[in-house]
Amino acid sequence: MRILVLGAGGVGAYFGGRLVEKGEDVTFLVRQKRKQQLEETGVVIRSVNGDITFQPKLITAADSASPFDLILFSTKAYHLQAAIKDLKPFVGNNTVILPLLNGIAHVPLLKEAFGEEKVIGGLCFIETTLNEAGEVVQTSSAHRVVYGELDQSNTERICRITDVFSGTKASFILSDNIEQAMWHKYLFITGLSGVTTLMRSPIGPIRDSEGGRAFIRKLFEEVANIMKTYGAPILDNIIDVQMETIETLGYSMKSSMQRDMEKGSFIEGDHLQGYLIDLAKEYQVEAPLLEIVYQNLKVYEEVLKGNK
Repeated sequence: MRILVLGAGGVGAYFGGRLVEKGEDVTFLVRQKRKQQLEETGVVIRSVNGDITFQPKLITAADSASPFDLILFSTKAYHLQAAIKDLKPFVGNNTVILPLLNGIAHVPLLKEAFGEEKVIGGLCFIETTLNEAGEVVQTSSAHRVVYGELDQSNTERICRITDVFSGTKASFILSDNIEQAMWHKYLFITGLSGVTTLMRSPIGPIRDSEGGRAFIRKLFEEVANIMKTYGAPILDNIIDVQMETIETLGYSMKSSMQRDMEKGSFIEGDHLQGYLIDLAKEYQVEAPLLEIVYQNLKVYEEVLKGNK
């Protein structure tokens, strides 16, 4: 199976790298500047799960290549439209697109751009960042991709993809209800990124501060209420489950959005918190903490705009 990974950032380079490590046929679609860097240094992954260095197969949007069998769509949401345009020449009749973005708003956009039948469901759990040398740095042990057909069917293509993913030094998990898993991840990352960016802190000090756990739970409850009102297929006890997950996180764990803010980069506030704010307004659901979180992100974006 010929695999194309969109981008070679923290997510794409890591999971694509683990597939290369196993021996799969993986190509990375990157910008020209990143291509030049990787041609000089190779992909370097420094991970608690084992380091990897390899010389990747690289293409840019200007290059020609026959359609790929599987595409790992691992860009940030604010690059979504540009990424869709870049990918179109590499998508054929039988291409399967596995998105690893946070949130849910990208799914209908991908279906519209490439065809509903080409898009499956997916998400990932990983804490990675690129250092100044362009190396992927992973400091916590979680490195999990969850995937599956959106209609919950056990198709021949999903079986082939599962075969390709098996035996990899990362966790690739087939879900029989990927839509629910995506909403649950959406809820979790909205809360985690919300509190860590609002308070400019890793999760540990927030969690252990007086009233910290109650604040996190309240934010989760607001988000879950919006999702339930909308009709998202989330479990009744999902708040308890996610609070248990919060307890397992390392003291110094930061959300990817917080890391982006610390770098002065663009963030996914509109795609994550903003999408839910719009749903709350549409369905007349009160969400005062989420509104504070979102306002904080909009202020950051305004300051960022002024500094550019």
